[in-house]
Amino acid sequence: MADTLLTTMTVADLAKCIKAKDVSPVDVVEAFIKQTTATEPLLNAWITLIPDQARAAAKQAEAEIAAGNYKGPLHGIPVGLKDLFWTKGVRTTSGSAITKDFVPSEDATVVAKLQDAGAYAFGKTNMVEYAYGGSEHNAIYGAPKNPWKLDHVTGGSSSGSGAAVAAGQVPIALGSDTAGSVRAPAALCGLTGLKPTYGLVSRFGVSPLSWSMDHVGPLAHTAEDVAIAMNAMVGYDAKDPGSINHGLEDYVEALRNDFKGLRIGVLQDDFIWDVTLPEVKTAFDDAITLISGLGAATEPVYIGNLERLALAQVTITTAEANTYHHEMIQRAPELYHPVVRRRIEAGFFMPVAAYVQAQRVRALFEERYASLFATFDLLVAPTTPAPALEANGQSVRLPNGEMPSRETVRLTRIFNPNGLPAISMPTGFSDQGLPVAAQLVGKRFSDGLVIGAAHAYQQATDWHTHRPSL
Repeated sequence: MADTLLTTMTVADLAKCIKAKDVSPVDVVEAFIKQTTATEPLLNAWITLIPDQARAAAKQAEAEIAAGNYKGPLHGIPVGLKDLFWTKGVRTTSGSAITKDFVPSEDATVVAKLQDAGAYAFGKTNMVEYAYGGSEHNAIYGAPKNPWKLDHVTGGSSSGSGAAVAAGQVPIALGSDTAGSVRAPAALCGLTGLKPTYGLVSRFGVSPLSWSMDHVGPLAHTAEDVAIAMNAMVGYDAKDPGSINHGLEDYVEALRNDFKGLRIGVLQDDFIWDVTLPEVKTAFDDAITLISGLGAATEPVYIGNLERLALAQVTITTAEANTYHHEMIQRAPELYHPVVRRRIEAGFFMPVAAYVQAQRVRALFEERYASLFATFDLLVAPTTPAPALEANGQSVRLPNGEMPSRETVRLTRIFNPNGLPAISMPTGFSDQGLPVAAQLVGKRFSDGLVIGAAHAYQQATDWHTHRPSL
């Protein structure tokens, strides 16, 4: 099978070929190594590549499958890991000079679970330093480039994971999401990205930003691939204080869900639409029309006071990030990127009352979301208000002014404080040929419903099948 075909396939399709022995895991890894070698000089998607270890893992998978020990659809599949996931014996920089030589003695729990399912690490993807940002500043490792337009950003902070999957360097990658860092790069790179319910996926061995809002999730081409990954990733972990023993669900089985009979609230708040560009809205409106045609009852709905929730999210992140970095940033402040350093140091000047008030706002929205999900099965909104910005752009031009580039995650951050599952899915392209996306959001632990709905949309569209030409 041609290498170019392998590197454009989904995890599900690769798995079928591997299981049927139409292709070997060794063929698969060599195809992705070849693609990465050809495209990485353009993209800068990786901090550390481990081709020899990947080859060894692929050979082991080949031998296991030949012996009749097929583990499932992730067996023999290479995975990109955002470089804040601990990997035993492989450096984990968290995108920072502070930890540029850190080599963990054990794997993050989610990395170990993927390995148990037969997957293996292909390397460590580039990222915003310590995941503290929505753009790609990284003075040490450089900025990843968007495969759709190389002079545009990929979204952050899981920037390298988005670029690597979109470019066919790996079929799937992991990211972390505190304000949108899985969903934003997924949206800007034409991928599907899930922020699971808080506590479903362990964060042990994942460098923290904000421990009460950090989520671990996959970026892939399809909701089906996300479901395959989630089946391996989910599970209670006593090593993670935020882990929740909710029990296991078959997320692949949940792909049988569709839109028939679902009640979907289409968000109307000015907080969203005052900053969303017309071409994003056009694609969004088309998606809602299609979803309605697939059997869902769609109704406009207002959440209200989203500015307060967004501010609470920023406040909580600032306080919790400062707590984690407190000693390191006082010991070696010069080693931090200036933008990240300013964000962390802002926590030194934050009154305790601000953090407490932010938690009160969070609790108020817990009640508001509970009220909404008593009526609606899902909520839907654009993922980002604009397509990928130019790499040197500091703001987004709007019909009524400009918005700082960091605010491109304002539409995703409102679902982090309350730990709601949210999936970003491609809904079209801008006039410049850049991907745009919408996000489906459910109540906690409705991850199967969220993934299944995204899959139903993708069964009726082909946006997720498009690949960039590099």
